[in-house]
Amino acid sequence: MDANAVLDIGMQALIVAAKLSAPILITALVVGFAISLLQSITQIQEVTLSFVPKAVAVSLALLVSGHWMISELVTFTNDLFEKIPSLLGGG
Repeated sequence: MDANAVLDIGMQALIVAAKLSAPILITALVVGFAISLLQSITQIQEVTLSFVPKAVAVSLALLVSGHWMISELVTFTNDLFEKIPSLLGGG
């Protein structure tokens, strides 16, 4: 196994991690910004007002994109298992 193979696997893992975290992070960002804007307009500074909608939105994002996330992770894992013989020099 050479350094290029390790770097390639690491790069693929980072790309998969970014793809899997994107729906949740973007949802939390959009909802957090909307709640922050609402709080600044109405001058209501309540901590639970920003936490509860964000938690609900993130859980909905997980429900919506969960199947896709699992299938991406299974595909990545299967690809890694298929590469094992070539990485060990067996073919």
